[in-house]
Amino acid sequence: MITPKKILKMKKDGIKISALAAYDYSSAKYSDEAGIDIILVGDSAAQVVMGYDSTVKISMNEMKVFTKAVVNGVKNALVVADMPFLSYSLFDEGVKNAGEFIKLGARAVKIEGANEYILSLIKRLTTSGIPVMGHLGFTPQYINTIGGNFIQGKNVKHAEIILNDAKKLQEAGVFSIVLEMIPDVCAKYISENLEVPVIGIGAGKYTDGQILVINDVIGKFDGFSPKFARKYADTKDIITKSVLKYIEDVKTGDFPNVAESFRLEDDEYEKFKAYTNKIRIESTD
Repeated sequence: MITPKKILKMKKDGIKISALAAYDYSSAKYSDEAGIDIILVGDSAAQVVMGYDSTVKISMNEMKVFTKAVVNGVKNALVVADMPFLSYSLFDEGVKNAGEFIKLGARAVKIEGANEYILSLIKRLTTSGIPVMGHLGFTPQYINTIGGNFIQGKNVKHAEIILNDAKKLQEAGVFSIVLEMIPDVCAKYISENLEVPVIGIGAGKYTDGQILVINDVIGKFDGFSPKFARKYADTKDIITKSVLKYIEDVKTGDFPNVAESFRLEDDEYEKFKAYTNKIRIESTD
């Protein structure tokens, strides 16, 4: 079973970390069986599962449902639950909500940002036995403050700010940091100057690992597709063609066939025929 400690060791050993954001039992199960290192129950479920237009709209209760589903499908990977928008705006509530995810079976939580409040919360969580993954660069929960889906760290000054924030997160006790949407050379510089692993998403090839949303990887989500998301399959096309064929088979009577139906044993069938004939005769009298 993969633990935060093993994730830290992977960086020391120079082993790239593979991570996916997933939200349901089967996706988590198949990813786990394939050997994925980390499964993040991301608040991106807001868009790709719930159909919201922003991650800020997903609730703690919804995230708990997705987390439990993922946990039920995983035996080896490290399950990390995303702390949704406003679930940690109050200190005690943040500790309580993080604890709820751990009680459901997640073995770590992810928190965006690195202000003094966040750093204090991370210290409290880690000293309480709750491992924390940090998140810097583009932070979706701050989209209304940032003003849109903009690349971060586009100049030396901003890259230095992100590095300093990352060092603060490291000091606070995180076991890894997601670095989103920053130039590859900046991500490389940050990764090389930290002891904890940096897992990139839209941050180039030089980070200690990569994370993508499984719905993007398998081509299931047909909404906005970011530049950095590589599609390995076209599940949308498979689903659409399968449903179209199913509709056709239902309309033409081809589905279900004899093999797909349950039948009475011969003696019971004869009894059933006799019974229906009797009912038919009585109804005509």
